[in-house]
Amino acid sequence: MTRLVNFLKTMHDKKGIYAGISLLGGILLFFMLTFVTNENTYTIERFQLSPETIRSTKTVEDPLKTEQDRIAASEAVDPVYVFQEEASDNQAAWVSSVFETIVVVKDEALSEEGQIEPTQRIRQELETLSPELTAQLTDDELTILLNQPASTIRTADEVVTAEIADVLNEPIRSSQLSNVRDQTTDRVNERLPFPTNFEQIVEKIIAVAIIETELLDQELTDQRIGQAIAAIEPTRILQGQLLVQEGQYVDREIYRQLELTGMLEDSIQYKAYVGLAVLILLTVSMLYSAIHLTEGSRKTRMTWLTVSLLVLVVSSLLMLLTSLIDDNFTISLAFLYPTAFVAMTVYLLTTERMAYITLIANAFLTGYIFREDFTSFLQTDVALYSLVGGLSGIFAFKFFSGRAPIMKTSGIVALVNVLFMVAYLLLSTSSLTMNYALLSIGLALLSGLISGAFTFGTLPFFESAFGILSTMKLFELANPGHPLLKKLLMETPGTYHHSVMVANLSEAACESIGANGLFARVACYYHDIGKTRRPGFFIENQTNGYNPHDHLPPETSASIIRDHTTDGAAILLQNRIPRAIVDIALQHHGTTCIKYFYHKAKKEEGNCEEADFRYNGPKPQSKEAAIISVADSVEAAVRSMKQPDSTKIKELVSAIIKDRLNDGQFDECDISMKDLQIVKESICTTLKGFYHERIQYPEEDKK
Repeated sequence: MTRLVNFLKTMHDKKGIYAGISLLGGILLFFMLTFVTNENTYTIERFQLSPETIRSTKTVEDPLKTEQDRIAASEAVDPVYVFQEEASDNQAAWVSSVFETIVVVKDEALSEEGQIEPTQRIRQELETLSPELTAQLTDDELTILLNQPASTIRTADEVVTAEIADVLNEPIRSSQLSNVRDQTTDRVNERLPFPTNFEQIVEKIIAVAIIETELLDQELTDQRIGQAIAAIEPTRILQGQLLVQEGQYVDREIYRQLELTGMLEDSIQYKAYVGLAVLILLTVSMLYSAIHLTEGSRKTRMTWLTVSLLVLVVSSLLMLLTSLIDDNFTISLAFLYPTAFVAMTVYLLTTERMAYITLIANAFLTGYIFREDFTSFLQTDVALYSLVGGLSGIFAFKFFSGRAPIMKTSGIVALVNVLFMVAYLLLSTSSLTMNYALLSIGLALLSGLISGAFTFGTLPFFESAFGILSTMKLFELANPGHPLLKKLLMETPGTYHHSVMVANLSEAACESIGANGLFARVACYYHDIGKTRRPGFFIENQTNGYNPHDHLPPETSASIIRDHTTDGAAILLQNRIPRAIVDIALQHHGTTCIKYFYHKAKKEEGNCEEADFRYNGPKPQSKEAAIISVADSVEAAVRSMKQPDSTKIKELVSAIIKDRLNDGQFDECDISMKDLQIVKESICTTLKGFYHERIQYPEEDKK
């Protein structure tokens, strides 16, 4: 396994590596699943005489005839429409509210009590009643409304409201709306010849007020269709039923029944294995497509794809072993399979998207491996059981946000499995005994608990073999009670606060471009841990106005500042913090220049090398490192600004990103210009929330 991992790591920069990994995984899965692709067939030719008498070895539903009967039954059901009795009163009240609002705003304008310009005021009021109507009315039309006499508006209110109430008492479908609106408008205009410009406004109000009153009840229609379909008994080929006698002519129908019952040699030798290959291709292609849609470095995505495929292989091996002994028991052991193992493991080791896709792929394989006979494609109840259990595992992790250990999450999975099993037993058409029910529920309960046990047991292997920093580990490191974070808070409170602020900026920015926001947040907590070696030499930790750098040569000061990255890496390694976070500590300043002390040295000495005042690097190697680099500088710079506002913040962020680009700090990572633009907007938005404008209270209110 170690050799395989090293081989894959050396190939991460070669083209087609994703396809190669997918192909290897697919081939391995194919050969594993051939053990459950059964053969028990006859050599029969179509339109020839049967060489022997053949009876069906099992009861099989005839889907073609059953489906034909069900389609005929569903087509005979008429659509159901429901009249909306409340539409008349509701829309009439709405029309009355519109005209009443016009009168109120008009009265406020006349009394000069309104603090907002009348046109804007009426637009605001109407917006709350109907955004659709407000969008259709221009400012000129709103002015026309306000200029109408109050009597005209009230008359229009009475007439239009009455018309709307009468019209909507009748059934109206969507195809009739246009004609009904025109007819209603004509009747209103006949009764009250308003000015032309006012008529046009009334016409718009009527158009919005008149809605469908007779709606298709899709649920009731579907229910009746479902009832009609349910009333159709499936057509079955029964076990022992004669399919063809020796010497009988094999016509199309007999040949179809032989195919349906899996009695033909050709259908198994070729179709089954080709079908298996297509199924494997489908499952592997889903993972292949998902990894291309997932953000991350090429090496990281290669690792995620390999892990997902390996988890599928391990899961398939477990299912194969279970299926081999399944025949020795009176109850199906398929329900003992750890349903959430795949989803939980992949979720913790890769991404949520990969977990969902791998779960779906595993459901296909579960249904195939545990199928009861070789004539069926998938055992859908077992596949659904696996899917529901896996989804509950993912949702449990999301709900608990890392506060719950794996075993607690597996308890949720066990509960969901039990509920699924209860529903399955109650809805099953087979006879149900108490012993069978208790055994089935017990298997479902064990399945959830075993899911957690397998996940817990395999995580260390995958983490060590592939160098993965799992979600579980990140939540553990994010705990404020971690010794290093407590050390950071107690010894360098200013740096701790700075790290939290940088974490907020970085997480939001990473998530905006699809990078790993959780990793960025945790890495930010530890990125300045090296400052605990010399807390007082960093401005955020200085008190009483004393700055030790005032008494040191700029070269010495620059060396102290520069060393906090390597000091931090040493501390993190000493405390066995994962390498990915150590890399952030080393990379978050890249090889940038410590400009303050560089300019100070130039001013004092005149001749100095800029290289002597640069960080040791390396430059950011990932999107997360690049974003943290920007967020770190931005947070420190904004904190030093006097009265930061939106404009100043935006200019500052743009300047820092531009400076990093010009300095070549992003040359070694895969962040794009489009990503940087999105990152800039995200950081600006987050900072505006921190430094928003506040109300200036009068002096007497401050006393």
